[in-house]
Amino acid sequence: MPSLPRLNGVVLLLPALFLLGLVFIYPIAWALGLSFFRQNLATQLSPLFTGLANWERLLGDGRFWQSLSNTFIFSSISVGLELLLGLGIALLLNQNFRGRGLVRTVAILPWALPTAIMGLAWAWIFNDQYGIVNDLLQRLHLRETGLTWLGEPHLAMAALIVADVWKTTPFMAIILLAGLQAIPQDLYEAYALDGARAWQSFWRLTLPLLRPQIFLALLFRFAQAFGVFDLIQVMTGGGPAGSTETISVYIYATVMRYLDFGYGATLVTATFLLLIGIVATMVGLIGLRNRPSKA
Repeated sequence: MPSLPRLNGVVLLLPALFLLGLVFIYPIAWALGLSFFRQNLATQLSPLFTGLANWERLLGDGRFWQSLSNTFIFSSISVGLELLLGLGIALLLNQNFRGRGLVRTVAILPWALPTAIMGLAWAWIFNDQYGIVNDLLQRLHLRETGLTWLGEPHLAMAALIVADVWKTTPFMAIILLAGLQAIPQDLYEAYALDGARAWQSFWRLTLPLLRPQIFLALLFRFAQAFGVFDLIQVMTGGGPAGSTETISVYIYATVMRYLDFGYGATLVTATFLLLIGIVATMVGLIGLRNRPSKA
């Protein structure tokens, strides 16, 4: 028999569990069920059970694999750059200097801006005719003519990564700054008395003690970057020629443009399972790394 305090705790958690199931578990379960049906409002109004036909189509869908590849490229590069820049910014903001509070407030502004509006601004910045980037390149005599940033595959992906890094690096910096402030200064003072230099303190004290915050920031940011939609939809719409189409943009086109709800549900379910697998792998690797070794 469970104890009374434990039973009370379970009862208090029931409303939160109900809301979690309503907004998270139910949609995923519904999408999983719909993935076994064909329902395209353009040709098939009522759902028609087709078994694993949608999943077989998924395995042979080249557009799906291309969008998945684009998603991994975008997520890996942007999150990696955000970690490096966020760590540098967090180290600077952790120092004592005049006006530190104002600088911290200004540094968080890019993350507070709506992504769609920010994406529209960056689309103008990278415009090939009157964008600021091409104007600077020509003024500095680095280019005689402007680049079509959003019209070439590699340049378009680079422009999206730059915009995403500018937008979400403050989020990474905030989490890392919180971790830095939790490290006792006595450790640095004691290590300095032993003759350690600043870079030695960083590698042997700061990074090991900051590992939980780094993992948390990477986990959150990778999940967010993997499902990015509004930034890409506003800046490139997945073009040119699908070179920047991520899995979320492909799902949107499948459901909203082609009205293929059955196959769209299959894409949603497959993406969800893939993301859960990646996150579980990351958590497992961190757990194995932090597990104490046997004597």
